Amino acid sequence: MPEWLIERGIGETRYALVENGEIVEARIEVEGGVRAGSVDAARLVKAAPRNAVARDESGTEYLLPRGSARLTEGAVLNVEVTREAIPGAEPWKRPLAKLTDAEPRPAPTIEGRALPIPAAHDALAELGWNDVIDEARSGLVRFPGGELRIAATAAMTLIDVDGHVSPDELAVFGAREAARAIRRLDIGGSIGIDLPTSASKTVRQAAAEAIDAALPQPFERTAVNGFGFVQIVRPRRRASLIELAQDHASFEARALLRQVAFDPAGAKRLVAHPAVLSILSSKPDWIDAFSRQVGGAVALRADPGLPMSGGYAEPL
Repeated sequence: MPEWLIERGIGETRYALVENGEIVEARIEVEGGVRAGSVDAARLVKAAPRNAVARDESGTEYLLPRGSARLTEGAVLNVEVTREAIPGAEPWKRPLAKLTDAEPRPAPTIEGRALPIPAAHDALAELGWNDVIDEARSGLVRFPGGELRIAATAAMTLIDVDGHVSPDELAVFGAREAARAIRRLDIGGSIGIDLPTSASKTVRQAAAEAIDAALPQPFERTAVNGFGFVQIVRPRRRASLIELAQDHASFEARALLRQVAFDPAGAKRLVAHPAVLSILSSKPDWIDAFSRQVGGAVALRADPGLPMSGGYAEPL
């Protein structure tokens, strides 16, 4: 039976849906943001029939794509969050919400088995968590016979399928692996998959059926056209792992704390790229929590020669 594993780390909570010893779906919930499905009290700061704006008492702004009905600016209202904030500077990446008569409530939670951290062994890593994180960092997913290159754009997530087997084989294999990666990396919204061109309607139909078999509902898709392109639309309630990884310094700072949590206990010096240490330096609560976690003092040392994902710990 599939089982959700939950690891509550410093700065983020990690979720992995495991089936037959494999992570089939992964999520990262970054601390501090509003969650999809929550209902929050807010005040209307921009009334409009479409794309109204509300703000809660913490200062978080919500974009209301369906507008504010007949409410006037300054009105107190409740909003249900339909999509969490997406990393980036564009205003539309604010949380999306809609008006609701429901009372304020937290977002629904995932029920699963909590994993201790730190621990004697890294259970998530043993199931392939680090490989999933590397896929999110690089946008590169390898499979027997080929690879996927995934890029998140402002309009949609694009997946290019390439490989060294025959185009007809690759169209079907690539469609299946693209669908699996979409689920594993928590990709929602509009998604385009560029498969090898095939003149065979049978092959194109088999590629479409491979997507349907590997990707759970709900989603909609087009047929695979003669150029090998298929578009999928899934509900988008939060940032994908690909999008979270684009916020490089913050993503790698949290990943470093997780990585070092499984090292032997004791005082440590974290060595990392200056941009990563800048994030950690700005989060004294993270450092305090990490110090308690490892049972010793924590120091920081910048090494500009390291890649952002190349941080490590050395004993003090």
